Amino acid sequence: MHGVRWCRERHLVFGASIVVAHLGIWALAPPAGIAGARDSFAAASAARAAAVAANHDLARIFAPRSFWYTPLPREAPLNPDSENLVREFLRQLRSYYGHATINTGRYSAPIFVVGRDVHPSAVAPWDCQKRGHLDAALASQWRAVPIPSYATPSADSDAEMTIYQPATDTLWEFWKARRIDGGWQACWGGAMPAASKNDGIWPRPYGATATGLPLIGGLIRVDELRRGQIDHVMGISLVDVDNWNVVSWPANRSDGWNPSRLPHRIPEGLRFRLDPALDVDALPLHPVARIIAKAAQTYGFVVWDKAGAIALRAEDPKRFTVLGQPDPYRAIWNGTPSYAILAGFPWERLQFLPPDYGRR
Repeated sequence: MHGVRWCRERHLVFGASIVVAHLGIWALAPPAGIAGARDSFAAASAARAAAVAANHDLARIFAPRSFWYTPLPREAPLNPDSENLVREFLRQLRSYYGHATINTGRYSAPIFVVGRDVHPSAVAPWDCQKRGHLDAALASQWRAVPIPSYATPSADSDAEMTIYQPATDTLWEFWKARRIDGGWQACWGGAMPAASKNDGIWPRPYGATATGLPLIGGLIRVDELRRGQIDHVMGISLVDVDNWNVVSWPANRSDGWNPSRLPHRIPEGLRFRLDPALDVDALPLHPVARIIAKAAQTYGFVVWDKAGAIALRAEDPKRFTVLGQPDPYRAIWNGTPSYAILAGFPWERLQFLPPDYGRR
């Protein structure tokens, strides 16, 4: 629990929501009337959140012409170094655990879709990197954020979280988010007003990823896996990427490190796809891997961050579990561990696109 004060304030978790209640000693054994009102409030909050999320299609929150949503033509030009880049990708695959994984509950990000009724509050920047200063523009972007009471960031050292409010067409993103004494803080991220007119790229230097590419753009969402189709570019994290000053659009920055200038390192922002001539249905793949493979042929991947292993991100299931719903991946994975979902994926049939591909 955060910010517990004896006999004054407790954060109480009841089913679908986290509720801050000033109940004094009643927090230990509230009267039936108080408990009923509290539970009704939690249930109403959960119902409103579920309705907002269900009534909005997260597949298209950026401008229609965004690179995230643009299918790759079959005849798209290939990177002149594509074969060497594929070899480099396969080297990383072998060197780091021998497989690619799909992050969900850790090192991914939950998406919380909120309505107008969520009261906004300020999110304070904090200096997690000990730079000795805070970004005043970031504080301004976060002066009024509609974070719902049940929101919680990813349970890992990145502590990432996305808030999206369709009614105001605004997106907020947080890295190293935390709740201190009832108030929210985050180390980095940003606010994106008029998201539906944005190409789906944060202005430099904002956003939670190392490349300025929004989490909500490249995450694989639960609703996509349930319907069996992903209609956007997928973000992918690699381990060894080219140096920070080698960047390919749509990324606008990089945290890469290659001081020895080893050849054929893949830069952040570079895009690649699965060979569209491959018959994916003929391959012995997990159903989720088949969905990803078909999206990789149509939309491809973009390198958007570094990680300890080659990894895709599927949305953190917290937007379901904090509202009392079961973790959706139990049914979607159907007993297969997340690290084994992509077993047999034909990574050797990747095709890398030229630097800055698709830039207008």
